[in-house]
Amino acid sequence: MTMLEKNQAAPVFSTPNQHNETISLSDYKGSKNVVLYFYPKDDT
Repeated sequence: MTMLEKNQAAPVFSTPNQHNETISLSDYKGSKNVVLYFYPKDDT
């Protein structure tokens, strides 16, 4: 996995939300603030 540099855009990805609907990071581009938080040692 490659680390992002400061101010570098995150790669586009899709994932299911809590309602099992697919959402994409690009859905929020330019219109919302998005916080990405990962639990790398949570084994989830």
